[in-house]
Amino acid sequence: MTLSLVGLSHHVAPVELRERVTLGLDASAELARSLGDAVCLSTCNRTELYLADVDDEQALAALGDLAGEPLDGVAYRLHEDAAALHLFRVAAGLDSLVPGEGEILGQVRSAYEAVAPGPLLDRVFRQALAVGKRVRTETAIGESPASVSSAAAALAAQVFGDLRGRRVLLIGAGRIGELAAGNLASRGAEIAFVANRTADGARELAQRFGGAALTLDELPARLGEVDVVVSSTSAPEPVLVAGDVPAKRRAPLFFIDIAVPRDLDAAIARLDGCFLYDIDDLEAVVAETLSGRRAEAERAEQLVAEEAERFRAWRASLDVVPAIASLRAHAEEIRAAELAKLNGRVSDDERRTLESVTAQILNKLLHLPTVRMKDAAVGADGAAYADAVRHLFGLEDDV
Repeated sequence: MTLSLVGLSHHVAPVELRERVTLGLDASAELARSLGDAVCLSTCNRTELYLADVDDEQALAALGDLAGEPLDGVAYRLHEDAAALHLFRVAAGLDSLVPGEGEILGQVRSAYEAVAPGPLLDRVFRQALAVGKRVRTETAIGESPASVSSAAAALAAQVFGDLRGRRVLLIGAGRIGELAAGNLASRGAEIAFVANRTADGARELAQRFGGAALTLDELPARLGEVDVVVSSTSAPEPVLVAGDVPAKRRAPLFFIDIAVPRDLDAAIARLDGCFLYDIDDLEAVVAETLSGRRAEAERAEQLVAEEAERFRAWRASLDVVPAIASLRAHAEEIRAAELAKLNGRVSDDERRTLESVTAQILNKLLHLPTVRMKDAAVGADGAAYADAVRHLFGLEDDV
């Protein structure tokens, strides 16, 4: 079994490219199944294909088809232990735009549960979820701002200095929009309007924060009444263009687009008094929060490294486990054949005694070779040990 990874993230690709390869959960699962034994993790900041015995050139071509251009010089490819370590860091939030953010662990779980991976991917994703949970419970790396939504609120506070009395129009009533509303409200902002594709979603979130619900068609008419616009929908095309922004409005008007694909027309940034920030602009906010969480990040990295070593040992043991099983089966076959020769020559009680004694002798003889083979598996010579055992005991035909 071979483990590999092909992907794009905020580390190597701008939002203009990432948005072209971003997929919803159903589409991600469909792509994974089309490749074979695979899991597709697609979020605002990354689209990654985890593969078991699948040609990574095929996966790279699939990403290139989504992007509409070859990605040979942009996408990263990792294999075996490096691919596992990367997934563990992703699940722990260590590879995120906002290190320690909490949403990624749920996204990893959803990607894994959306398909039926084989034993190798099942193992590595289960370990990733376990280490992600450990990092969140055993470290404080997730302290504020620990998500894109909280970083967006921090960015708004930097621009205005004080958010008290500032009015916010929220576009999108999903989980990210809800988190953004909570973070902005906690800093004193007023959630004046919530716009959403479905009226019920807008109404429910608006009522929670004392605002009014809008349809997407009503957006332009309300832009002149707010100071901040935060957009986080899953729409494939922009929901707001420069022509929608009225000439008479509050100044400045601050737009935060935390959607991928982007919700807001880039031309808005060229309007007088309008300031547009997208998800990549949050990096500066994140950088200011890192110093206070560096020690916690180091602890999280230690936990991830421990899990990566456990995975490496498990993978290495796969070389010797079949040899151990064959050796024990071979020895048991010999024991059973010799006992069968005693049929009719000993009593039932004597036979039970012989069964017990020979089984104990067999276990004691094989215990130390078994332990040493498992220990050797962790090192580079595990496969050589397994081959030697197969040769010495004539087990080649059992492989």
